[in-house]
Amino acid sequence: MPAERILIVDDEEPIRDLMCAMLASANYVCTQTESGKEALSLLGSGEQFELMLSDLMMPGMDGIALLESAKERFPDMPVIMVTAVTDVSVALGAIRNGAYDYLLKPFERDQLLATVRRAMENRRLKMENREYQTNLEALVTARTEQLRQAVSTLEKSYDITLEALGNALDLKDAETEGHSKRVTAYTIAIARAMGLSSDQIRIIARGAFLHDIGKMAIPDQILKKPGKLDAEETAIMREHCYRGYQIVRRIPFLQEAAEIVYAHQEKFDGTGYPRGLKGEEIPLGARIFSIADTLDAMTSDRPYRARLPHSAARDEIIQWSGRQFDPEMVKVFLSMPENIWGDLRKDIDSQLYPVAYSAAAKV
Repeated sequence: MPAERILIVDDEEPIRDLMCAMLASANYVCTQTESGKEALSLLGSGEQFELMLSDLMMPGMDGIALLESAKERFPDMPVIMVTAVTDVSVALGAIRNGAYDYLLKPFERDQLLATVRRAMENRRLKMENREYQTNLEALVTARTEQLRQAVSTLEKSYDITLEALGNALDLKDAETEGHSKRVTAYTIAIARAMGLSSDQIRIIARGAFLHDIGKMAIPDQILKKPGKLDAEETAIMREHCYRGYQIVRRIPFLQEAAEIVYAHQEKFDGTGYPRGLKGEEIPLGARIFSIADTLDAMTSDRPYRARLPHSAARDEIIQWSGRQFDPEMVKVFLSMPENIWGDLRKDIDSQLYPVAYSAAAKV
């Protein structure tokens, strides 16, 4: 281990020589300067010192001025003030200005060495503590990144599972094949146009993609019935909102998306189901979804009719603004280029569009 270096600053050469001799006997390496300016110049040149011993009363730059400059530029180097002034308040003032300790002249060798050792130990502990803090911060950062990656991997695994569920629903309800992906893509487009954050869009996209997941619990004879449902069958079909909510809310990172699943059949004027929510009682994602859902339903083929043009869907959405749809959402929808919807449908049908709810991550 290299010897610890000490800078001695005093305008009296005999004092400097005496201190150097005392310290050298304890294997410290000493460098002498006769003024504060010379000391700062030496420190500024890149010379490294573990400790500085400085006289308090010196011509030109006194010890207090040197102390202030040294602590500002070299905060890790402790400073011990050496003075013949018997007024202890002067020495205590130096400590308030950042000095580690002070020595009164004349002093004994053991007194000098004891004070220097305490200062060196104090410096060592501070340096070790700083290194520990740095290492701890690096460790916390690394662990946080590991956790983030683990959560991201978990979410990707969930998304893969959710896509499989969506595909299973398409097989169960062939009439609406591809509907979940299309309506999610449209919902994402509207949410982007609103300037929502990527986190918000991810939640809304997942809720849109999973909106009909509750139909997995609806009996096939009702879900696939070619004719009109009777009152009892309609009541059972309407349960799919709550059943979907019950499925999705059990997954921790989908709890907010579950609220969209629950509310996706609500209407802005309060005439929807299952809870009759009105206005802003309806989650924002569900209000956006409502427009996207109607757009896809009207522009998709059904057994009882051919698809309608986008202009017809646009007129329908305008007509029901304030009743089925949030007027503010309608304004955003109307401000968007009409060709975007056809382009999105083509991308989905040609498999160029990524998993719809994951696409929000590209925001």
